Amino acid sequence: MYRILVVDDEDKIRELIKKYAEFEGYTVDEAANGIEALKRVDSESYDLIVMDIMMPLLDGFTASREIRKSSDVPIIMLSARSEEYDKISGFQTGIDDYVVKPFSPRELMLRIDAVLKRYKKSSAPEKADQFVLEGLRVDFKARIIYIDGEIVSVSPKEYDLLCYMIKNANIALFREKIISEVWGYDFYGDDRTLDTHIKLLRKSLGAYSKYIITLRGVGYRFDAK
Repeated sequence: MYRILVVDDEDKIRELIKKYAEFEGYTVDEAANGIEALKRVDSESYDLIVMDIMMPLLDGFTASREIRKSSDVPIIMLSARSEEYDKISGFQTGIDDYVVKPFSPRELMLRIDAVLKRYKKSSAPEKADQFVLEGLRVDFKARIIYIDGEIVSVSPKEYDLLCYMIKNANIALFREKIISEVWGYDFYGDDRTLDTHIKLLRKSLGAYSKYIITLRGVGYRFDAK
């Protein structure tokens, strides 16, 4: 049974999510702000966090950054705003999905299920211990990326995206295929989510972003020749 933490300063929102999540079989804890969320995460173990952005005392962005310092627990961000800036900021903090208020409780449950399935799949052991190409090294067991010997901090989704492309190196990957494999076949986002993560991943890889080739009208290819 998965355990979920719902973080929102609105009682009705927390109650609504809890009602639907418990109906789906999840165990649910609540927090009314970012400070309470951090205390919960420090003392309890969770399989997923649903986090609002705009909250008193400590906002969702800051709370997510703090959580990411010690945990890669999946985070779904809630926001009353749909601006691209907010989405990019959220993904940069390491969130796994972004849902705009008002939302359909049923859709949120489907997103929770999809994120948990992806996380479980990405946590499975890799067949090879590591991948090395010039100054780029990926330690699959530790889920760590090194650039010229230095550890590079990336979000869980950036890591999953890079690993998928490495496993399919030198193959033209259609956008739909990447989204299906990395985000899940039931992902409710759009192509811009993939483009945003590619942009963030390239920034993280620095000079080695040259290996990620854009195929116009098709998708991307990781060029490891």
